[in-house]
Amino acid sequence: MALIKNPFDHDLTPADAPLVHVQLDGQWVEVPRGLNVIEVARRFGKLIPHYCYHPKLSIAGNCRMCLFEMGTPKLGPDRKPILDAEGRPVLQWMPRPQIACATTAFEGIGIRTNSPLVESCQEGVLEFLLLNHPLDCPICDQAGECKLQEYAFDYGKGRSRFGEEKVKKPKRVDIGPRILLDDERCILCTRCIRFARELAGEDCLGITERGGYNRLSVYPDKRFTSNYSLNTADICPVGALTTKDFRFRMRVWFLKETESICVDCATGCNVTVGSREGIVYRLTPRVNEAVNSHWMCDQGRLGFHPIHSKHRVLEPGRRADGRLFPGEWPLLLRQVAEALRKLDPSSLALLVSARMTNEELFLVRQLRDLLQGDGEIFTEVVPRKGKADGLLRSDDLNPNSRGARILGIGTDGERLPELRKGIEEGKIRALFCLHEDAAGAGVPEALLSGLVLLVWQGILADRSSEIAHWVLPGASFAEKNGTMVNRAGRLQRIQQAIPTPGRAKEDIRILRGLILALGGEDFGQSGPEVFAKMAARIPAFQGLSWVGVGNQGVTLPGEVQ
Repeated sequence: MALIKNPFDHDLTPADAPLVHVQLDGQWVEVPRGLNVIEVARRFGKLIPHYCYHPKLSIAGNCRMCLFEMGTPKLGPDRKPILDAEGRPVLQWMPRPQIACATTAFEGIGIRTNSPLVESCQEGVLEFLLLNHPLDCPICDQAGECKLQEYAFDYGKGRSRFGEEKVKKPKRVDIGPRILLDDERCILCTRCIRFARELAGEDCLGITERGGYNRLSVYPDKRFTSNYSLNTADICPVGALTTKDFRFRMRVWFLKETESICVDCATGCNVTVGSREGIVYRLTPRVNEAVNSHWMCDQGRLGFHPIHSKHRVLEPGRRADGRLFPGEWPLLLRQVAEALRKLDPSSLALLVSARMTNEELFLVRQLRDLLQGDGEIFTEVVPRKGKADGLLRSDDLNPNSRGARILGIGTDGERLPELRKGIEEGKIRALFCLHEDAAGAGVPEALLSGLVLLVWQGILADRSSEIAHWVLPGASFAEKNGTMVNRAGRLQRIQQAIPTPGRAKEDIRILRGLILALGGEDFGQSGPEVFAKMAARIPAFQGLSWVGVGNQGVTLPGEVQ
């Protein structure tokens, strides 16, 4: 896939653009020259309604919803602006409204966003948009997030004068593997067309027919297969484009929204987790210009499904005589701690996941230091490599590889062959798998079955959990609080959206229980508590606080890539 536009370029005007004086609804303000009128109004808390405009896409100027009344400086006989008593230009107002998306600020421009002319234009545009639009909001999947619905209420007439038969257009058109089109709801804003062409690099959508019969369509013999196709459902202002995964599954006003990050690769796209009653229904991109702008890939967006997999491990237990017997957490943690305590440190290995949070990795480090004493415990992470796409998708599929390196956990998989060799030679006789499958990392099950101790902590059953002596079910990214460091060295927070299912337990609490059972220090039982202890001891995090990280994250000093 050829990606042809930088999604992070959010500078709507050059950084060195000079400031100009603009009259906005009677008040003179200063804004950068060249900033479009929609953004001028936005900077001062005013909304100019619009459909086709999007700050990351080219200007189309076809919906006409953003019409405003425009004034220009009145010129005297000397062709210079006439000034009033305060030294401001006297404005003359154009009789014809202009579109705000394609009009940029210049010295002395006048802008009226709520005059009688503007209000009349908004009512007229909405009336035309609704002529052939089906009035079926109660059954539309976009209800609650529909800009046509909102603007019709805020700016429309409240009634229609159209009494003719509406033009019927195709419904439930399958235009791609993950997205559906309801043409009858499309208002021809062309946002999806421009996104596919300019950002996804997949020119496959266009407008066909003429006049009132215009409709959106995919090109003949083509499908919208881009790994970014679902972003068009986000930017569609109506219910024309919907995702197959979320369509008709839940009304959006029932969803609890939690700000978090995607953990499907090292980019760490900012997301909003939509959940209800312990179930995650969707992930949508959250704007962060330093990370992912307005977008995220489809792969990451759909990466939450393992949370509710039928293979989720929900009961902690101990295996005896080939059977796993459920047990109580305090007893099991004491038993695991006692078994670990009896080991020679050189015979124990930790296989750790770079999908764990910094706080969890910090506790793994404390557990390792507590167990190894003057010896050394073999510790390694499992790398996950994919293919970078030049936009957002990283070739590192672990979301916290950089955090693991900062905390001194593993060497990106370089020593994995040593792990297998150590088990084969009998030097490593015990293994603690933390959200990793040792069999999947290259250690044959026959070797794992011969270990004197195999402890497994994770969320989905795998070949290691099936033969582990102790099984400790942990939490997914949506079930805990913590931080991760993305590929660019930016520290970001994940936040708990749902509780852990069954008798699974947050990993911080599991690790805390083991450390306390071994007589170690209490580092706290929540992400913010452990973060404070970690920031006091790890140089890369010193001076930072949980609150200070915020919902947009911070770049760690010395970690910029």
